[in-house]
Amino acid sequence: MGDLETADLTIRGAGADDLPAIVALLADDPLGARRESPDDLAPYRAAFERIGADPNQRLVVAVRAGEVVGTLQLTIVPGLSRKGSTRSIIEAVRIRADERGGGLGTRFIEWAVEESRREGCQLVQLTSDATRVDAHRFYERLGFEASHVGFKLAL
Repeated sequence: MGDLETADLTIRGAGADDLPAIVALLADDPLGARRESPDDLAPYRAAFERIGADPNQRLVVAVRAGEVVGTLQLTIVPGLSRKGSTRSIIEAVRIRADERGGGLGTRFIEWAVEESRREGCQLVQLTSDATRVDAHRFYERLGFEASHVGFKLAL
């Protein structure tokens, strides 16, 4: 995995010690507050282990001044469609509230796109909850197109 380190920011693979900060980021918005449980890390630890064991997963954090200020998960998906193209999926992008609007999100997505290129992907895709209008504008500004309609089935 290609880490990124500049004078003020490091983007690197997440470690077990980062887990509380990652879960706090996931819970720190109106949607996450309803579905995340930062007080019970056990299910997150199990998921962290599964992610770490899968060579197609990249769980990363952005660190500034020794503190986790962002996270995202990048999944590499080999496929048959598009003449056997490999794609990547960007998931669970979160930036700490006091870091939003300062360019970190852009740097983070640029890292994910470059990592996808490095992995030989021909397409990068992501989904964003329909209520996250500001996020949609952000992704469009970075060149992503709202080209598909997504569906989910809770199990």
